[in-house]
Amino acid sequence: MEERQTGLVHIYCGDGKGKTSAAVGLAVRAAGRGLSVVIVRFLKTDGSGEVAALKKIPNITVLPCKKSFGFVPGLSEEERREAEEQNRELFFAAARMAEKADVLVLDEIMAAVGYGMISETEVLDLLKDRPRGLEVVMTGRDPSGRLLAAADYVSEIKNRAHPYGRGITARIGIEY
Repeated sequence: MEERQTGLVHIYCGDGKGKTSAAVGLAVRAAGRGLSVVIVRFLKTDGSGEVAALKKIPNITVLPCKKSFGFVPGLSEEERREAEEQNRELFFAAARMAEKADVLVLDEIMAAVGYGMISETEVLDLLKDRPRGLEVVMTGRDPSGRLLAAADYVSEIKNRAHPYGRGITARIGIEY
């Protein structure tokens, strides 16, 4: 039996479109090679086009938020508590599932950390204590210096132009 490779940590960050798309691409590549993949969608439900496709791939498990809350800064205190509870549940489910997975994608983990729903220390502990072969992919804007230092790959996606500035909103099958 082939020895399991050392798992590395990836960060896809920046203000541009494509962070989740890059993570999904890596997940599909890994699944195509027979690896077990867990994708956790912090602050996101399963109402996006890629989730429908990912659910058809046998060795990919997708864990979405159960409810969409909209933009966090506009949430009431009660909504924020509920969102925090859901995202913490997702994080701990991911940590449990990571024990048997080959690849763990923490989509929008930077936002969950940035909004104080998950502590940076918890994420760093997960990275430090993960199984030797677990590859971890994290996405989102504004990763902290400590998270950047824990990564083996850091890819920044920079926004140079976006149709939203011209009033074009998210389109089905393209942005979601």
